[in-house]
Amino acid sequence: MGNMATSLIMHKRITTTLAKAKALRVYVEPLLTKSKDDTTHSRRTVFSYLQDKDAVTELFRDVATKIANRPGGYTRIIKMENRLGDNAEMAIIELVDYNTVYGGDNQATAKKTTRRRGGSGKAKAPVAQAETAAPVAEEVVEAPIVDEAPVAEAPAAEAPAAEEAPAADNEENAEKGE
Repeated sequence: MGNMATSLIMHKRITTTLAKAKALRVYVEPLLTKSKDDTTHSRRTVFSYLQDKDAVTELFRDVATKIANRPGGYTRIIKMENRLGDNAEMAIIELVDYNTVYGGDNQATAKKTTRRRGGSGKAKAPVAQAETAAPVAEEVVEAPIVDEAPVAEAPAAEAPAAEEAPAADNEENAEKGE
C-alpha cells in the first residue's frame, strides 16, 4: 500500500484493480489530511507510511496547497473495463483536484443545460430578452445624449457647404439654359 500511495502522490493518477483502489483510498486519505498541517510530527508520521522522501516533499508542498480548502474526499475512483487476462475489475484512482479535464466538462455542461431549460419556454424567452435589452437601451440612450451636442454641430456646418455646391451648379445650369 505504501508503494501505491507513493505512486498516487507522485503521478496524481494510477490504474489498478478495483479492490486495490478501494483499499488504497482508505490508506491514503488520512495521509492527505495529515499533510494539511505542515509540522515536523505530521511529516514524520507520513514518512513512516510512505518511506519515500520525494513523495513526502511532493505531498506537503504541492498537494497540500491544492487540498487545503477541501473538507475530505481527496480521491476519485473511476471504474474501467475488465482486464483481458483474468477478467479483473479495473479502476483508475486519482487525486480530485488534479484532474482539470473531468471537472471542467461538468461545469460547462451544467451551464448549457440551464440555458436550454430557461430558453425552452416560448413565453419565458422573450421576457428574458426584454429584461436584458432594457438596460442596454438605457445605456445607449444616455451615451449619445452626451456625445450628440458636439457631433450635431459638425454635420450642420458641413451640410450647408454640401447644399451650396449643388445650388451653384443649378445657377450655372440656369445661366446656360437662358
